[in-house]
This record gives sequence, C-alpha cells and structure tokens, in this order.
Amino acid sequence: MAQLKAGTRAPLFELLDQQDKKVKLSDFKGKKLLIYFYPKADTPGCTIQACSVRDAMQELRGLGIAAVGISPDEPQQQQNFDDRYDLGFPLLSDADHAVAKAYGAWGKKSMYGKKYEGIIRSSFLLDEKGVITQAWYKGSSKDTVPNVLKALKGTQK
Repeated sequence: MAQLKAGTRAPLFELLDQQDKKVKLSDFKGKKLLIYFYPKADTPGCTIQACSVRDAMQELRGLGIAAVGISPDEPQQQQNFDDRYDLGFPLLSDADHAVAKAYGAWGKKSMYGKKYEGIIRSSFLLDEKGVITQAWYKGSSKDTVPNVLKALKGTQK
C-alpha cells in the first residue's frame, strides 16, 4: 500500500472505539488530529506509545489537538488496555485492517526471519480540515509525541 504524504486528504473512517461507540473522522472536523496505528494493545512498545500520548494529552489539547489510536484489536481488548493504563482517549478497532491499509499502515513485516503482514507503526497529524500535514512511517513507539510537538513548533514560528 502506498504511503500518504503531507497535503493528502486523510482517508475517511468509521470504527468502533473501546466503548463500542462509532467514531468517524468527521467527528474531529475543526480540530487538529493525531492518528497513530499500533500493532497490539497492552504489548510493551504499544504501551509506551499509548502512555506517552496519554501523558501529553493536556499539552496536545492546549494546542488544539485530539488523538486516536488504531489497532486490529477488538473493542473489548481496547477497553482492557484503556482501563489498565487510564488512557482516556479513543482507541479504535480496525479488525479487518481496512483503515490501516488506506493509510499505508499495513504491510509486509519481518521478525526473527519470519515474514508476515501486520501494522506498520505509523502516525499522522491532520489539520482542521482533515488534510495530512505530517506522516511518519516505521517510527519508534517513543517518537510519536515528540514528532508531533516538533512539527507543530515548526509551523508556529
């Protein structure tokens, strides 16, 4: 799947969150949005990533940014993850990988010599109109928030 670039309209989505509520991209119209894709709830790297977003939420909200995390996990798994770490932002279930594919965040991977398809850890910053302003692929779980803050500080000069 092709990677998305800055200036591209973000693909629309409608997914269930951890409380089985439908969440659509259009719900965030008029706000900047951080969307990040992660492989599996409650695994070490994904926990680091989610907790860093949680810890930065006050600062992100102050900058007018909402956040959502997306993984193939079912809503109940997402709810357990949220409960365990008190994340407090939408975790969306993309069980069929359709949204991850649309964002170029699903593809071939390799671990210990074994090849498989899965989530490519990726994050996107969207403007108030749903246009991608930044896209980061194959990032570290620790880079999501610093990348967003650096991108925003670069545009506020």
